[in-house]
Amino acid sequence: MENNNSDSNRCEFSVEGSELARFLFESAEVVAQSLIFIVFVLVFVFRVFTVQGNSMLSTLQNGNKVVVKIYNYQPVRGDIVVISKYGKLDESIIKRVIALPGDRLYIDFATSSVYVNGKKLNEYYINEPEFGPDDGQIPEVVPEGYIFVMGDNRNHSSDSRSTYVGLVPVDKVVGKAFFRYFPFNKISKLESAKYSS
Repeated sequence: MENNNSDSNRCEFSVEGSELARFLFESAEVVAQSLIFIVFVLVFVFRVFTVQGNSMLSTLQNGNKVVVKIYNYQPVRGDIVVISKYGKLDESIIKRVIALPGDRLYIDFATSSVYVNGKKLNEYYINEPEFGPDDGQIPEVVPEGYIFVMGDNRNHSSDSRSTYVGLVPVDKVVGKAFFRYFPFNKISKLESAKYSS
């Protein structure tokens, strides 16, 4: 009789042990699949970027962290974009798209007004109402394959007005910054400016 009880206990332990092993294996599989999915999303769909400097005040501050959509992105006027280093740029920057390839561009520095395709932009987002030129050339028409960008903090921004940045090759645009997730008290969606030009 005692031998039967011992065999029964051994059998129950064996069944419980195999269920625990299966549970642990399935859990590990779910975790591994989740990690692969997260890595895929972060590599091919979204990236995170830390804002450095004050060129996008007051929209974005130094140290803000943003999520950038990279998959299948094409620049749109008014979008906030991350640009990878190229030319004289030795680090990635974040700016706002002002004009696209083929757009006619005119900046009246006397009135701090920007015109794209003959229409004045409503730039409600800029940090200071007046801004001046830099050391670069402002094209009358943005050439194919390039965009014209400026920071929202115009008096403290190296952007397409300068020879340091200049016109930005479209293939150097990493993607669109659309969400700020840090600092936590400033979590917010980043809105694109709406232009009718």
